[in-house]
Amino acid sequence: MKSAAAHTPRPAPVLGKTPNSAGESPSADPNPPDITWPWRKIFFLTVLAVIVHVALICFFGTKKQIVPRPVSKVPRLQLAGDHDEFIALENPTLFALPNPRDFSSPVWLKIPLVTSPSFRWTEPPKWLPLDTANPGATFQQFLTAATVPEIQLDVKPAPELTVQHISMGTALPQDSTLKIIGGLALLNPVALPSLPYNNVIPPSEIQVLVDTSGHVISAILLPMTDSMEILERYDLADQRALDIATHLRFAPAPQLTFGEIIFKWHTVPVLDNTTSRP
Repeated sequence: MKSAAAHTPRPAPVLGKTPNSAGESPSADPNPPDITWPWRKIFFLTVLAVIVHVALICFFGTKKQIVPRPVSKVPRLQLAGDHDEFIALENPTLFALPNPRDFSSPVWLKIPLVTSPSFRWTEPPKWLPLDTANPGATFQQFLTAATVPEIQLDVKPAPELTVQHISMGTALPQDSTLKIIGGLALLNPVALPSLPYNNVIPPSEIQVLVDTSGHVISAILLPMTDSMEILERYDLADQRALDIATHLRFAPAPQLTFGEIIFKWHTVPVLDNTTSRP
């Protein structure tokens, strides 16, 4: 029993409390001590700290002028002028085109002053010796001694022509003609008349349909595509072409055949303008 009581842990003492000698449980103190600081102590401590801080600043602080540190080893930018040699080296045409800084600039930039000779000058007069006793004798002597030089005419002969002479011929046909286009064969040649007209007549194109016996069963005047030919078209010539094309006789064929007949008219000028269009 003694050993068990000896190893039993004792309760820790509480602040402000004292255990009893008889082993009784401690009781709470009715008036515990006050450990908070009064406000007067806090105020005085704050004022003291401010005073000490200001004193330290006034004692250790020195009034020195702020001097900026010199800047060294810093890249500097500088605007280069137009006459800088390094910029001139970047010019690709430095040695290809004339340059005011090349080796030949002293030659072509400095043009020498060339003075043109003056043509307005007079020579001092030089009087010829003259015999005042007989002035006509000198002139007579000049006429007898002077001879007219003979001029040799060096005229080249005309070159020989190596090209044969070609006659131009007639520019316009002398008779009216016709041309047949298609699988048609004219049996008898037709003599076309020359029309009295004071201008050139454009060709008349007729489309014909020929039966198996060779007779024309249809004749149509084809329109013109050229604007100039349309203006110069002559209605009497087109009507004459239709009449001639209708009475033509072609070779027989096994089937109906289409063809075109082109009339190229030859004109004969007339004295009056009754047959010509205004």
